[in-house]
Amino acid sequence: MTHSGNPFGQVLVALITPMTADGEVDWPAVEKHIDGVITGGADGIVVTGTTGETSTLTDAEKLKLVEVGKSVSAGRAKIITGGGSNETAHAIELYKASEKAGADGIMIVTPYYNKPTQAGILTHFRLVADATDLPVILYDIPGRTGVPIKYETILRLAKHPNILAVKDAKGDFSEVSRVLNQTDLLYFSGDDANVLPHLSIGAAGLIGVTANITSAPYRVIVDAVNRGDLHTATAAHKKLEPLVRAVMTHVPGTVSAKYILHGLGRISSPRVRLPLVGPEEWEAALIEDELALVKDVDGADFSNFRPDRNAAAGGALPKVHGTTR
Repeated sequence: MTHSGNPFGQVLVALITPMTADGEVDWPAVEKHIDGVITGGADGIVVTGTTGETSTLTDAEKLKLVEVGKSVSAGRAKIITGGGSNETAHAIELYKASEKAGADGIMIVTPYYNKPTQAGILTHFRLVADATDLPVILYDIPGRTGVPIKYETILRLAKHPNILAVKDAKGDFSEVSRVLNQTDLLYFSGDDANVLPHLSIGAAGLIGVTANITSAPYRVIVDAVNRGDLHTATAAHKKLEPLVRAVMTHVPGTVSAKYILHGLGRISSPRVRLPLVGPEEWEAALIEDELALVKDVDGADFSNFRPDRNAAAGGALPKVHGTTR
C-alpha cells in the first residue's frame, strides 16, 4: 500500500479532533474516529494539524493525540504530528516531545504571522529537522501562513537528510513538477479538489480533510493511480466532487467536517473551539445542498443524515487555553 521509501503512507487523513459540547476533547470519539478512517483505507493519520484545530489545542492534548493515535492504529497506519509553531524554539520542543510520544513523522508548517524571509523559513525548517530523527513533511500553505516556501528554498531544504516530503496547498502544479524533477522529495496533495491532478503528475499521496467523512474513495483513487488505471481513478474523483465541495467551500474544513460527521451520528458533537464557530443557517443550507448531490460514494451514505444546526452553532471556550506560540 505504501511506496518504497515512503515512511508516511499514501492516504493520509488530516484528522479532526472530536470534542464534547463544552469544547473538551472527546477521547472515546477520537479513538472511534481514528479506527474508522483506518478501516476505510487510510494508512496515515495527521493529528494536531490545521483540521485538528492545532492552534487551540494545548501541548498536553497534542501529545496525547499522538499517544492515542499510536495505540488505536496498532501499526495499521502511520501517525504524523502536524501543527508546529511560529516560534522556532517551541516547535523544536514540541516535536521532540512528539517523537518521545511515539510519532512516526512530523509535518512542519511554515511559520505564520511573523512573515519571515526565505532565509528565516530555511533556518526554521532546518533547526526543527535537526532536532528530531523523524522523517519530515514540509507544509506549504501560504493562504494561511502569509508566505510561500519558494522553489529555491525547497531545493535547499531537500538536501536535509530528514526532510523527505512536502504537503502542497499552494496549487502551483508547474512548481511541483520542477521540484519532483530536481529532488527526491515526496509530494502530498494538500488540496482535496486537486488530489487526482497531483497524483497524475507524480505525487505520492494526499493529506485530506474530506477523508474524515470517508477515506475509502481515496484508497480507490490512489490504488488505481498506482496500477495506471486512470479511468477508475477519474470515476472515483468525479463521484467525490460534490462531497469535497460541501466540506471545503463554504466554511473552514474543520467546521464542515464536524457538522457532517455529527449529522451522520459518528461524533457526539459538532463543536469547534473559538474563534471557529459552527456554520450559520445559510452556510449550513449550502453544505446540505451539496450533500444532496453525493451519490454512490463508498462510506458516505447520507440517507439517514440528520444535521443539527443548533448543536453546531457558536464555538466553545475550553477550560485550559491552548499554546499558540
